[in-house]
Amino acid sequence: MTNQAKSYAHLYSDEANARKPSPLKTCIHYFNDPNIVFLGGGLPMSTYFPWQSISAVSPKAPFVNGIGAPCTSSEDSIEYTIPKNISDTKGKDVIALERCLQYGFSQGQTPFLDFVREHTKIVHQMGKYEDWDVLATTGNTGAWESTLRVFCNRGDTILAEAHSFSSSIAAAEAQGINTFPVPMDNEGIIPEKLSEILDNWTEGVPKPKLLYTIPTGQNPTGSSLSVERKVAIYELAKKHDFIIIEDEPYYFLQTGEYVPADKRAPVTKAASHKEFLDNLSTSFISLDTEGRVIRMDSFSKVLAPGTRLGWLVGAKSILNTYLKFHEMSIQAPAGFTQTLVSETLHQWGQDGYLDWLIGLRYEYTLKRDFCIDSLKKHLPLDLMCKSDPTKPVIAINPPNAGMFFIVTVEAAEHPEFETKFGKDTKKVEEHVYEQIIANGALMAPGMWFECHYDGETEKNGKSVDTQVFFRGTFAAVPLEKLDLGISRVGDALRKEFAS
Repeated sequence: MTNQAKSYAHLYSDEANARKPSPLKTCIHYFNDPNIVFLGGGLPMSTYFPWQSISAVSPKAPFVNGIGAPCTSSEDSIEYTIPKNISDTKGKDVIALERCLQYGFSQGQTPFLDFVREHTKIVHQMGKYEDWDVLATTGNTGAWESTLRVFCNRGDTILAEAHSFSSSIAAAEAQGINTFPVPMDNEGIIPEKLSEILDNWTEGVPKPKLLYTIPTGQNPTGSSLSVERKVAIYELAKKHDFIIIEDEPYYFLQTGEYVPADKRAPVTKAASHKEFLDNLSTSFISLDTEGRVIRMDSFSKVLAPGTRLGWLVGAKSILNTYLKFHEMSIQAPAGFTQTLVSETLHQWGQDGYLDWLIGLRYEYTLKRDFCIDSLKKHLPLDLMCKSDPTKPVIAINPPNAGMFFIVTVEAAEHPEFETKFGKDTKKVEEHVYEQIIANGALMAPGMWFECHYDGETEKNGKSVDTQVFFRGTFAAVPLEKLDLGISRVGDALRKEFAS
């Protein structure tokens, strides 16, 4: 294989182009050289670190009792201790406390990187270009903040789904970066609309450098891009020279198409690792031949959000630019997190981690099915629009990945749409949100996730769509509470629209 990533230095921010490597970081590798008396850095002696060891108990692969089963004995659990001193470690993959709690390793601890690099190869069949690598992050929120600093100047414009993760949009806006909304449907970004936007971009106005997308189990809509759409979007990235930022915290929560309860076979786990891997959606990073995709991976949804640990996948030259920024900002992800997560993963092994992900997918499929069944049971889905009797007032679109679902509402069908709300859909949306809370449940209104753009390149004017939606999750509560919450949402909607 000889294919190399292209250079994207022309897309870097002024800040990134001006940043030089930290001089102190260039000599840190001498710290572990026994022939060097290291007087060059402000590294405290690990003797004074107040932890002699840390121990953990985790479930044992292949998790025959399920991933949520309690650990009760050595038959279903593993117990391990991370020592303070490197000399006391057993096995090359253990990250001793004197190493993980010390300065250095801004790219991530080597055993951790080795594991996620091999995992990335297995899952995404990397090999379309040679010079790719991984870089440790503090999770995808931190990785996105770094991405904005690496690529964007104040006043630049990026592309994002018309409804997207509100924190990501807010992070861009806080840096003075414009976010241009790309139209979506139930399957995510519409490539033809994206093409139209870019082909008609105002002459003289710089085109977007980045497309930020959540391709799988999209937040907030729950939509997932098909491989055909991904290929079309990637071709547009090549044509218009932008980077695709693939934010994928929900990638392994792929639940498949929803089947109604009366036609559904019992949910089963994948019979083999190959079956599991073959059924995963094709990722942007696996399609990338030029190094113009940056994948943000995270443990937040597959292990625990408080780990604040993830990794980037991309071209080495781009990741090196991130590294220069990390050396002067986050330094490195937390040492405790890296050593505990890394040791858990190495104890499981690559096969064991796939077993965990298979178990997780099984659990989420059960919860997704229960959620949609409950929505069908409790929501007034039989209400039809007075203006169009073939169109429902309230609708759901069962997701095939992630942890979110949306309830779509035709705001113009509210009995007081013209009188009380003055034909303002946002006022209806706010009112319904408040009524759901008053009825003892909470769903997030879609307007919280809107991507706005007020620049001169906007061609389509104000939206006249009177449809709004509310985002819910089936991941956060036990099934009985989920059913109760959905019943309360249904009662509130029936009261507002069936009168």
